[in-house]
Parts: sequence; structure tokens; C-alpha cells
Amino acid sequence: MEQYHSLNLSSAKGLKIELCKSDPSLAAATFSLFFSDLAPVDFDMTEGTVILSSPSGFKQQLVQQKYAGLLAEKFQQILGFEVNIEIVTKSGDLEEEPSQDVSAETSASFTFDNFVVGSGNQFAYSACQRVAASPGTVYNPLFIYGRSGLGKTHLLLAIQNEILRTNPNASILYTTSENFSNDMVSFLAQKNMEEFHNKYRKNDVLLIDDVQFLQNKMGFQEEFFHTFNALTQVNHQIIITSDRPPREIDTLTDRLRTRFESGLLADIQPPDIETRTAIVKKKAQQYNLHIPTSVAEFIANKLKNNIRQLEGAVKKLSAMTAITGKGGEITLEMAESAIRDVQTDSMPVAVRTEKIIEYIAKYYGVPVEDILSNKRNSNVALARQVASYVLIEITGQTLDAVGQALGGKNHSTIHYSVNLVKQKMTEDPEFKNTVFEIINNIQE
Repeated sequence: MEQYHSLNLSSAKGLKIELCKSDPSLAAATFSLFFSDLAPVDFDMTEGTVILSSPSGFKQQLVQQKYAGLLAEKFQQILGFEVNIEIVTKSGDLEEEPSQDVSAETSASFTFDNFVVGSGNQFAYSACQRVAASPGTVYNPLFIYGRSGLGKTHLLLAIQNEILRTNPNASILYTTSENFSNDMVSFLAQKNMEEFHNKYRKNDVLLIDDVQFLQNKMGFQEEFFHTFNALTQVNHQIIITSDRPPREIDTLTDRLRTRFESGLLADIQPPDIETRTAIVKKKAQQYNLHIPTSVAEFIANKLKNNIRQLEGAVKKLSAMTAITGKGGEITLEMAESAIRDVQTDSMPVAVRTEKIIEYIAKYYGVPVEDILSNKRNSNVALARQVASYVLIEITGQTLDAVGQALGGKNHSTIHYSVNLVKQKMTEDPEFKNTVFEIINNIQE
């Protein structure tokens, strides 16, 4: 029987890749040395890039040079489309929100002082400050929600760092719902649930990121319910983040939803133009860059939905100045070049439409040409129907315009597809979440 090494990349958008032991280039020693400690950082389905981290520069270079092709091949077998593999060091060359497994060194850089406050996050920011000043006595639980890339994890870690600053002996655990689930499976396998309970129920403060991923896991929800009760009954603080409010996590049990709603719900909205400009300026300070206000406003006007994109643009400007060896002021032309790869909202509608169709084709593993054709096999038909709905939601085009973009379909066909998707979303919570995920990923 063929044996496999299992490299769990589940926190990178739910992926799990299995590397075949029989491959001569992956002997057990090789796997142990170079692959076993790879960790997921990000998976950008729009760009088709998987980013993994390695603990040392030497390993990072070797894996990138020698094994990136093999990793790409394995991902393609699972996903059905090609991806690029990028290996970074764990010290990180991504200056964004932290990845799911946050080191103490990385998390220490997330504070209230370097969080840019604006009208869209003022309420959540103030609530987090109050909780940090008096954990377990106000707003327990605190439930922070908002789309990806708006700073939820930053606020979680800012709470952690502020509490530890004033009380270094406080017992605080930051984790994700996914890690909670993985730990439960591991401790169950070891028949050692007492240790699991000690890990999660003996903390002064429990910080849980991305709780929406518990939605279809009833056994884990049951365990989390008891963990929640054990902590709140002794006035220990719980702070939770999600990409949506509790009422929209469709398969969440009623009693867990009630617990979440019993505290304070604080939403984070996309930042306004002033806040986005301030984020660009503050990030530039961290890189010792001087970005004129006019250029910062240009970037902020072009990148509207995601703080990570703003930070990524500044990071790219920093890299451009380092690579060219040219100091001095950042110009508008440089900014245009820096945002070209991530700019979406200001693209011409035709370009955005093309990119949306390409993304959905990749998501469902079908060729773009099939979506634009009259093929009616189930996977292609579903991708076409979802594309119809998503195009109207994001671009606001008419049914006729969307029909033309999808290969010349008529008004009634698009109308039927959109209604079909809406009906399925009301009947199937999992499908609804899939559509929301597609929209969120496209807009990030």
C-alpha cells in the first residue's frame, strides 16, 4: 500500500495536501527536515498563489528552489488548477494581519497605539480598550465582526498585549476556532480531554479568532459551549471574532448563538477615505518612507475595501525603493505601479467582469470558455449561475449586460439564474456561505 506524509495546511483556506512517501525525492528524513515544519500563511485564490512559511532562511531557499514544483503539482491535483508556490521565512515578509498561528514576537507588534481609528471601527476599538482595562467585568463576551482584512485580529492581539502590559501574570490564550477543533481531535485521540479542558478553561482571557468556522461542526460547538460557560461563570473574559454577526452564522446552535449575543456585538466597517489615507501614512512611517499626502490619498482612493491591500501597497513601495536603490520621494507613478496587481474597484467594468468570471471558473474548477458556452453539465451550469449572481452583486450591471459578458445569454436566462441562486441560498446555508465567501474573496 502506498504511504503518505500528511502536511496539514488547513488554516490556509481549508486545504490539506498529502505528499507521497514513495516519491524518491521525499524520503522520510527529507520530509522531516524540510516539510514537517512548513506552515500555511495565505492562499490567494484570485491570484492562484499559496504562501507557506519555513522556520529558517536556509530551508526556505532550498524548498523554494528544489521542491516548489512538487508542491505546486500536488496542489494542482487537489484543486484542479495551477497555483504558484511562495515560501517565506517565519520571521515573515508579510506585514499584514497575523496568520492563524501567531508567535509571541509577532503578536507583540499589534497594539492599540498602532491601530488606525476611524468612523468604521471607533465603536469596536473603544469596546476593546474597555475590555483590556477591565477584563471579565464589562462586555463579556465581546463579539467583534466584520469582513476579512479590516483589523479584527489586530484588536484581539492589542487586547492581549495591553492586559499583559498591566498584568504580566495574566493567563491569556489566543487561538482560532480551527485550532480549537484540531486540538479537540488530538486530545480525544490521546484520550486526554482533561488536558484539553485545562488548556482552554483555565485562562483569565480567551481570544478566539474566526469563530464562524465552527458553524458546521456540532460536536465542536458542544465543547465550545461548555468552555464558554466554564469561563464566563467565573467572570473570565472571552473575546470572539467572526466575519459575520451570530444571527448570520446559519448552522450555529441556538444556545451558542444566544451566548454570543448575550454580551456586546461590535462591528467593523470598511474604512473611509480619511482612515485609509491615515493607514497608508502610518504604514509608511514603519518603513521610513516619505509618502506625500497627495500620493497617500491616491492609494486610498484606489484601494477601498481592505486594509491589507493598503499595507501591501506601502510594502511594495518600500521594496521598489530598496531594489532600485533610489531614495527620495515616492511619486504618483510609483504608486500606480505598486497598486496595479491588487486594484479592483477602480478597474473598468469590463476588466472587473473578466476577473470575476476567471475567479469563479477557478473556484469551481471549470474553464472560462465553458462558462461562456452553452454547456449544461451540472458543474458548469452552477458556476455560470453563481457568476450571474455575483456579477450583478459586485458590478451592479443590468441583466442584459451580464448576459453579454457571459457569452451572449439573454435577459431571461440571467434572470432565471439569479433567482435560482437566491432560492438555493435560502434553502442551503452551506451554499449561501460559499457565495458570500466568493464575493468576499473577490472584493478583498
